[in-house]
Amino acid sequence: MKAGLIGCGTISAAYLRNSRTFPVLEITACSDLLLDRAQARAKEFGVPKACTVEELLADPEIEIIINLTIPAVHAEVGISALEAGKHVYSEKPLAIALEDGTRLLEVARERGLRVGCAPDTFLGGGHQTCRKLVDDGVIGEPIGATAFVASHGPENWHPDPDFLYQRGAGPLFDMGPYYLTALTNLIGPMRRVASSAKITFPERTITSKEKYGQKIIVNAPTYVAGVLDFDNGAIGTILTSFDVWANSLPRIEIYGTKGSLSVPDPNGFGGPVRIRLADDSEWRDIPLTHDYITQFRGVGVADMAQAIRSDRPHRASGELAYQVLETMHALVDSSDQGKHIELQSRGDRPAALPVGLTEGVLDE
Repeated sequence: MKAGLIGCGTISAAYLRNSRTFPVLEITACSDLLLDRAQARAKEFGVPKACTVEELLADPEIEIIINLTIPAVHAEVGISALEAGKHVYSEKPLAIALEDGTRLLEVARERGLRVGCAPDTFLGGGHQTCRKLVDDGVIGEPIGATAFVASHGPENWHPDPDFLYQRGAGPLFDMGPYYLTALTNLIGPMRRVASSAKITFPERTITSKEKYGQKIIVNAPTYVAGVLDFDNGAIGTILTSFDVWANSLPRIEIYGTKGSLSVPDPNGFGGPVRIRLADDSEWRDIPLTHDYITQFRGVGVADMAQAIRSDRPHRASGELAYQVLETMHALVDSSDQGKHIELQSRGDRPAALPVGLTEGVLDE
């Protein structure tokens, strides 16, 4: 299946490199607002064509658009691709505004096309090993979960961090998709949420080299503490913060009736995976049962291509990404309104990857 890539920034290199692993997918064109950047990527990775967005969307051989533009235009670019008759796979988030995500999925349904969305890290060997442990009942019935992402923000290392403190960003919208997608993969969809959220420091000073000393006016919550009620009765807690100088918190833990599961960083693909059951005196490491343990961004779009060819649901779906988007908005709304927010969407729990697949293969 031939694909065209729009947005040739840093993350595009991973997609272009990793797509070579999958026989089902071939990136044949790339585009960017800066044509010279698209030409440089095409030369670097042997892509046959670098062109304008209009030329790419008009190419009748291209079936999938890989949308790696900035989050503010994810929905706009995605809808344009759908209207051109292409399936769309986007980097996270699906959209900034919830209504834009709704419209994106509506257009796809109207035209009989597919929407996929990152993160696809839950397809990595670390998280698929955890999924197998949960599905096999090793820790019993999941009853709770914790998820923590806490640092003191990106202004000390990111070359241009201002956008990460604006509407549709902050720690929740920037990192939340990794954690909420991982939790949905492991436990299932959520039905309601509650939270407290605030802006701790209304102004930030950039200390990274490129814009050292410049000020950022903060317009997104930087400390969000939430409660997640899952359809199956489990209760989760999530903390996302850019206000924490140091912590010793786990990334994700799942608590079951028979034991506990320590889940690796959902921003990566590998391990470690550890469990501690009722009779264990200490945590023990579990060997990974699946491949894709390095930085394999792009496996989600390859899975979507394979799913289209095989006529099955794809795993990193637009519906899953929409529920994550709705959940993040609901967490902010809950704090503003002082009440639980019931979620309207129900993205299905994605199918697990089978054990024993060789790298590059996504179906048995």
